[in-house]
Amino acid sequence: MMFRLKHLRPVRNAARRAAGLVAAVILAIAGCAAVLEATPALAEPRFAVVPKRTIYPGEQIDSSQLEEVEVTNPNIAPGYVEEIAAVDGLVTKKTLLVGRIILASALREPYAVSRGKSVQLVFQSGPLTIRASGMPLEDASVGDLIKIRNMDSGVIVSGTVMGDHSVHVVAK
Repeated sequence: MMFRLKHLRPVRNAARRAAGLVAAVILAIAGCAAVLEATPALAEPRFAVVPKRTIYPGEQIDSSQLEEVEVTNPNIAPGYVEEIAAVDGLVTKKTLLVGRIILASALREPYAVSRGKSVQLVFQSGPLTIRASGMPLEDASVGDLIKIRNMDSGVIVSGTVMGDHSVHVVAK
């Protein structure tokens, strides 16, 4: 048999209200803590790099083409460039408009090897080192895996572009 104790109903309701009040106080304290943590970040001025003129895809960026401006929009998209030194010498992937922020994803390192320009192929296996002349079949930056035609044999091989503009051939 089920019993409903009517005289305990007000006690239960009061307990529920108290639990809700405690939860509201905890959320309010957490909200204040979050605001206090964010306040120092907002106090420091943030800067973004913007072009002084339109820069087209494939152009190498020079520091004279850029300026740093203070960020006034608190909702600005993340991933923008904050210092001119970070982008000096990089190449654009897309058009950069005057006065608009530069996203880091719109930039790349300059190509170390260019399609159609002769490079040195290097193959190493233990003490054996073989060097040959090769022609890259695509543009590539340092660390990229590309296909190269061996100029002596005509065979197409794959290799990794190195910092000295040579290509280390991958063993099959």
